[in-house]
Amino acid sequence: MADAPPRPRLTRPGERPADRAAMVRVDQAGEYGATRIYAGQLAVLGKSMPAAHVIARMASQEERHLKRFNQLMAERRVRPTLLQPFWHVAGFALGAATALISPQAAMACTDAVETEIDKHYAEQLVELGDSDPELSTDILEFQAEELEHRDTAREHGSESAVAYPLLTAVIRTACKAAIAVSKRV
Repeated sequence: MADAPPRPRLTRPGERPADRAAMVRVDQAGEYGATRIYAGQLAVLGKSMPAAHVIARMASQEERHLKRFNQLMAERRVRPTLLQPFWHVAGFALGAATALISPQAAMACTDAVETEIDKHYAEQLVELGDSDPELSTDILEFQAEELEHRDTAREHGSESAVAYPLLTAVIRTACKAAIAVSKRV
């Protein structure tokens, strides 16, 4: 006997159902941006610095996340954000700039980005409810890895970066803006 199809999440009066296409679009854009941030950091740090080994491991996980969201976009016929060329440059620039400050600033960048992504994924999971188990499973798995990245960044000195509170506040604000824009554009 085949499994019953997933029940759509019931919406309350005045509430809109989850826009799964926007979710996939923004998540793919975010994972793409993360790969570009790490590429910028690695371009500056090289391969011999201890931080580079940690960043390379996190980057490989982000590549896997990106590959999965690319697959979901193709399967679900979701168009990518029109801002992809901008995220290509902006992500690399953010990664390179933070790595130029110091390895700790590069880790602070990861700390800030992953803190926002954790919140973003948590909001998506609430919005999805049980309406899309496939997407929810992917988001849960990736959220756990993003939290691992945040914790790794903290273990490697993110909080000792020069101007840590200011640096992370600016990066978190930029992440919030990128999420909002990528959902729609």
